[in-house]
Amino acid sequence: MKLVISIDVEEEGLFSGTYARTPPGVGNVAHLQRLEFIPREFGFPLTLLVTYHAARDPVSRQVLEYWRDRYGTEIGAHLHPWNTPPLIEFSEPEPVRSEKIPRPILREKLANLVGSIQENLGVTPRSFRMGRFDWGPQLLSLLPEMGFQVDSSMVPLDQKAGGPRHFLAPNDPFPLAVPGYTGLPLVEAPLTMVPLLAGTPRLMHRLSRAVPGAGGERLLSWFRYVLAAGIHPVWYPLASMRLAAAWHRSRGGRVLNMFLHSSEIAPGGTPQFPDAAAVERLIAKIRAFLTWLQKTGPVQGITLAELYQKVEALVREGQGRDWLRVRGSK
Repeated sequence: MKLVISIDVEEEGLFSGTYARTPPGVGNVAHLQRLEFIPREFGFPLTLLVTYHAARDPVSRQVLEYWRDRYGTEIGAHLHPWNTPPLIEFSEPEPVRSEKIPRPILREKLANLVGSIQENLGVTPRSFRMGRFDWGPQLLSLLPEMGFQVDSSMVPLDQKAGGPRHFLAPNDPFPLAVPGYTGLPLVEAPLTMVPLLAGTPRLMHRLSRAVPGAGGERLLSWFRYVLAAGIHPVWYPLASMRLAAAWHRSRGGRVLNMFLHSSEIAPGGTPQFPDAAAVERLIAKIRAFLTWLQKTGPVQGITLAELYQKVEALVREGQGRDWLRVRGSK
């Protein structure tokens, strides 16, 4: 079993319901030190998916360079289109869906994000996650052009009103075909989410299509809170995290992908974690889960870029079809 720990490294103020073009700061990035126990004690590498402003800030840059040089941390990219230039006026409030952003503007935003990471951190990012998990065909078609090999923007068993439709996405890595792109497909590494009862996602999906208007999407949006479990420490209690990992393994899953935000490990960075005590409880949950994971079965830490390299090697050996086979417990 492979374990990816992917963290969105971003600016403050993103859980207040507003999406400022000029972020209030990126001071939360310094609190990544709270997670040093993960590579130091468990040997698991991190994948840090960095926004435009986090890459440009001098203090944040020093923190990210420390992680890169000290622990071999992968630096990937995380696009927040509402504050990544070029900035244009829209007829609706931010955040505007990626599918509604003119393609040349979206391409330039991606290019500026990649350029910022290259210029300030000295790396070319190969892994990507879209802000608010707002993946769409237009964005997908631009990722290989920008040098990305792995996307991690899909959340199986989740559906937001008006958002991308990933509900029935597999919960293990799978290929994403990009029209006009040749070579090894872009690899999607979805967040690990598993249904409590196999077969219920497809049943619920069929039911949702029979509900008129936005009611079908609302029905699906409840699923992850009631009928699913995941390994994400902010979303689920420890018991659910263990259950999700155990069931994913027992159902043939090969990769666990856990995520959180850098602002969630900074006291006061989000309403859910208003003080140091709340953050310490989150850290304790992560430590307890990783300790349990190591004790219950072989697990190897891997970054998103290493995941792609693993798939690429298997393809050369003629075994890639098995790794990229669309599997899961839907």
